[in-house]
Amino acid sequence: MTGGAGFIGSHVVDALLAREVDVRLVDRHESRYHPNGRTATVLTDLREADAVRAAMDGCDAVVHLAAAADVGQVVADPRASEDVNTRGTLNVLEAARDAGVGRVLYASTIWVYGEQADGVVDEDSFVGIPRHFYTATKLAGEMYARSLSELYGFEHTILRFGIPYGPRAREAAVLPTFVRRAHAGQPITIAGGGVQSRRFVYVEDLADGVARALAPVAANRTYNLVSEQDVTVLELAEVVRELVAPVELIHVDGRAADFQGAIVSGERAARELGWRARTPFREGARRYVEWFLATQGPANGNGAPAALGDAEPGLATP
Repeated sequence: MTGGAGFIGSHVVDALLAREVDVRLVDRHESRYHPNGRTATVLTDLREADAVRAAMDGCDAVVHLAAAADVGQVVADPRASEDVNTRGTLNVLEAARDAGVGRVLYASTIWVYGEQADGVVDEDSFVGIPRHFYTATKLAGEMYARSLSELYGFEHTILRFGIPYGPRAREAAVLPTFVRRAHAGQPITIAGGGVQSRRFVYVEDLADGVARALAPVAANRTYNLVSEQDVTVLELAEVVRELVAPVELIHVDGRAADFQGAIVSGERAARELGWRARTPFREGARRYVEWFLATQGPANGNGAPAALGDAEPGLATP
């Protein structure tokens, strides 16, 4: 599994270990969540093709999660993001072919649906040219997976993730950003009126979907792993204010090329994999806040929460 030490990857490791699957992690650093020797770890970068190939020796399947996924970082350094997300994916696919791996699961995103707003979109819906560079790199990875699978004869599965959230989330994601600010007594910034809706998916539900996608039925198929609940950014902010602190909301203009929130269907995953997102958003947010508070340092000397900084990353980080 590439990216197995990260937010989503560490939960997928949990799901696979619970199914008694042997897991080998490929990441740039050790997993802080699996230090007990139940997993093997290969420390390398996706751009090191020979090391990636060696890591796959003897594996039956590859779950490819590693990516430059922070939208702010992608905007700041598109060349490095392209290098990881497309060329790194090419290295993974070629390594899988060389190692005789039977299946590659590729983690994509519902951002590929862009601004489609008429009705519901599913895996057979038309996907146009992306407006956002991050989305372009992920869609390129989808095309690489499909075409090289056809060319070289291994199976592929494409998983388009909803917006993941939950314990261990990256600090730049929208829920952690809002929780940190509310915990520090700082206002929450809402872009574009907060009317953009998201099909968030609780990370443990998402990990279960990834594990299920290793089944034979998922060979050469594409699945949307999303919840059935649409949550606007404003609704998310209100949940945070309820769970953490009733801080001020500040409204600013929307961001360029932001995902506008197509209604994405997850019925194929339900039908073929028996998978649905089970965790309501408020409950998942409550679990995240509980984890956040348990892992933070103590309050400052006057009894108030310690200030956690003023940085305001993007509000729609995938």
